[in-house]
Amino acid sequence: MQFRKDINALRAVAVIAVVLFHFNPAWMPGGFAGVDVFFVISGFLMTGIVFRGLATGHLSVLQFYRARANRIIPALAILCITVLIVGWFFISPLDYKKLGLHIVSSLTFWSNFTYWYESGYFADAAQNKWLLHSWSLSVEWQFYLLYPLVLAAFSRIFSIEQLKKLVVYTLIIGFVINLVMTFLWPDAAYYLLPARAWEMLFGALAYLYPLKLSNKQKVLCQRSGLILILVACFLVSENSFWPGYWALLPVLGTWMVIQSDRPNSRVMGHVVLQKLGNWSYSIYLWHWPLVVAGFYYSLDKSFIISGILLSVLLGFISYHLIEQNQLFHQRANKKIFMERTSPDCNHSPTLNKFNFVKWNPFYNTVLLLSVTLLISGAVIINNGFINLAPIEYQRLIDNAKPSPYREKCHLTHYQEPAKSCEYFGRNIQWAVLGDSHSTEIAYALAEKLKTDNIGIKHLTFTQCKPSYGVSYDFDKCARWYNEAIEYIIQQKDIQHVVLNHRFTRALFGGSAYRYPVVGELTQNAQTQFMLAQLTELIQTIAAVKQNVYVYYPIPELPRSIQNLIGHKLLQGAPLNNVTGTSLDWYHKRNHFMIDYFKNADFPTNVHLINTQDTFCDKATCYAVKNGEALYFDDDHPSVIGARKLVALIE
Repeated sequence: MQFRKDINALRAVAVIAVVLFHFNPAWMPGGFAGVDVFFVISGFLMTGIVFRGLATGHLSVLQFYRARANRIIPALAILCITVLIVGWFFISPLDYKKLGLHIVSSLTFWSNFTYWYESGYFADAAQNKWLLHSWSLSVEWQFYLLYPLVLAAFSRIFSIEQLKKLVVYTLIIGFVINLVMTFLWPDAAYYLLPARAWEMLFGALAYLYPLKLSNKQKVLCQRSGLILILVACFLVSENSFWPGYWALLPVLGTWMVIQSDRPNSRVMGHVVLQKLGNWSYSIYLWHWPLVVAGFYYSLDKSFIISGILLSVLLGFISYHLIEQNQLFHQRANKKIFMERTSPDCNHSPTLNKFNFVKWNPFYNTVLLLSVTLLISGAVIINNGFINLAPIEYQRLIDNAKPSPYREKCHLTHYQEPAKSCEYFGRNIQWAVLGDSHSTEIAYALAEKLKTDNIGIKHLTFTQCKPSYGVSYDFDKCARWYNEAIEYIIQQKDIQHVVLNHRFTRALFGGSAYRYPVVGELTQNAQTQFMLAQLTELIQTIAAVKQNVYVYYPIPELPRSIQNLIGHKLLQGAPLNNVTGTSLDWYHKRNHFMIDYFKNADFPTNVHLINTQDTFCDKATCYAVKNGEALYFDDDHPSVIGARKLVALIE
């Protein structure tokens, strides 16, 4: 297989798309499709290695693994060590421990599972995860582990031609799996191999069944393929059904460019694309930690350009000093063409002649990997060395905790309301209804009522919109929500109801991650309908109960409280009061709900509780106020914060 400049240029296109998207999504909303381009290229090149080995009878699966490890691990491990060293000085202990965990999962190529597991509702912002981009390397490595092994096993049963057909059938099945997973489990589909394998098998298809095209057809095929990739990069967004059927755009486009086989075209052979293609793996590795640094240290937008340039510079250095280093690459006294995978393997396209090296580069790779894992393990075992931090910091981190009943009592799937938790007193006179932001309120209220042997009914469902009087297909919790309301109404002993939701997020969307930018919040027919149903809900409950308590929106934080406290620690600033947002921003962010509550004409037994009375002062809303942690993440109140909210109930 000769070196293909067009494939090298594809790597450049892919890494440019990913880097631009990560530094500024507005520039290229679908730039994440560059990862899909990398997957197709990897499938093409790996299939070439495996099938040539099978055809000649010289396929060594073990040697295949060693070659992949020598290409992937050294640059990744050096990146991890660098981030660990920098993190010792500039990352808070809690984030440092999480970095250690992520490094271990990245270097064991399990990080896609790690980030999938962390992708739920309570996940940190992506910009807090220094090695989030390693998920794609883990997907590729898992493919590398299985692909040659499976083909080698089946080659004992089937002929080469039958193996080719088997790959095609697996591709079709994989695409169907991708569609099903994207629809039912979108987070799993994004991160896990079963929904991504078809993309690499599409690359295999390009190798196994090359098209015979005329020169004019090749030109048209290459240009059309590039257009499809660019369409994906500019027209697709994070809100698209992805990977799903939309991923066909970059996948089919990459397949077409590979099939065109025009390595010397003016565009694809351009020196800039060729250089960026050579450095693409290292650029890919280094760019994301720089993106995280910009977010973590709240650098302004001027950092974007310098961050992109620094990514290229570090990619260039990493390529020449690590990827091309003899310590990690066996070079015998003969001409060796160094095949490349993407985005993990980038080597010089030239044929080189070197003297025989007596040491085994694989041992150096294993040594580097082992040292990095040992250091990361020490960070994890010592909890990010939090014991070296001030006592005040340790106390705040320890107090930023959720309800001990959250895992037991907060629902993530349907359960009959009658079976929901009741605690602590036996006389159940109160019910707390809402989404996950009501869980700690329920616990704090139960604590307060416990001395009088009065208990509460805990009725919370994750990410549940106010769904009163709607069809069950309106929202995943709609059935449960309406049954819970009916249950409350029917229980005569329950006379006091607390209602709380993340109202603005549920009805209008958005969050505080772009703080101090508020973002556009607009009303439409659905939000007006939901507000009308909310009014009906409150009035319905108030008609049959003594008291209904409804909370105004709880202030949101621009990032997790642990991150905000960590920043204060690194700055050497006092931790007694840690700012979340300005009060003015809180009002702008929640103005629809604030106006709704102010203008509502509720019965006298409906009590509206203004959360800013305890979480804010005249100018600021706090994450830590008077030495107390009010949250346990970026928007859910901690038990301490919930106690303050419950104290507002008369």
